[in-house]
Amino acid sequence: MPEISRRKIIIADITLALVAFMWGIGFVAMKDALGTFSPYWLLTIRFSGSFLLMLVIFKNRLKKLTALDVKAGMLAGIFLFLGFAFQTVGLNYTTASKQAFITGTYVVIVPFLAWAVKKAFPGYLSFVASFLCFIGLALLTLEWSKNPFATANKGDLLTLLCAFFFACDIILVEYFVQRMDPLVFATLKVGVAAALSLICALSFENWPSFIPPRTWLSIAYVTLFCTVFAYSAQNMAQKFTPSTHASILLSLESVFGALSGIILLNERFTPQMILGSVLIFIAILLTELGPKTLKRVSATKEHVKSLPRGL
Repeated sequence: MPEISRRKIIIADITLALVAFMWGIGFVAMKDALGTFSPYWLLTIRFSGSFLLMLVIFKNRLKKLTALDVKAGMLAGIFLFLGFAFQTVGLNYTTASKQAFITGTYVVIVPFLAWAVKKAFPGYLSFVASFLCFIGLALLTLEWSKNPFATANKGDLLTLLCAFFFACDIILVEYFVQRMDPLVFATLKVGVAAALSLICALSFENWPSFIPPRTWLSIAYVTLFCTVFAYSAQNMAQKFTPSTHASILLSLESVFGALSGIILLNERFTPQMILGSVLIFIAILLTELGPKTLKRVSATKEHVKSLPRGL
């Protein structure tokens, strides 16, 4: 990744945190909408509506479509759809709290994928921060008093596959946004996910007989904010920050999801969850301040070595 100004990195980080905030609240909206729509029909409406909006908003950019754009959009759209598909099906066999944690394990998968793809070691700090974030997610989402891993099931395995596909999506975004228009890439990716969701909906599910007005409000939120804004903003932001860093910031959706559950659904926020949130925050500080601190320590050591010894 070329040299980027500190200001652009900070703006990118704030943008990714805002995306995580939108996704965190989206947990509540999706839960509400799933009371009416079956999973694939919900994904179809979410991605189709988003795709149509993005076609209108970014129509001038899409006029310059290239073969690379189409190939990249199709590849990323497949991974995006697979992530949501495995997550949705997996939720039928496991608990929501376990799934939230297992999905968040993409924060650990991303550094290894980045290492394998780019053939460049991302640095020990990336792994330390990812591990801290992993522990924080476990504390935030799992109920340890009930031994959450006592009965692993196929839903957990499906959700682990979901985390892998989400990690692949983050890596693909980092790669392609450096080579093409990020907003064109986001539009095509969402369009492919919409098409695949529709195929599954028509094949496996029925349209609901009654749709309450409130459900459309939830769908409007996940369409406008969790998809159109979120994926456009994520693609733009990842031009200026590495995938390992982005994955940690995006994992804040678990923190915001927990907070939105407390505020909107009157769920409890335990000391264990507070500790988990603190560890995630420390992981973010490590990714933000760690490299600069290491450079300063290294520079200080070199300066000390260069000083004349003795009187």
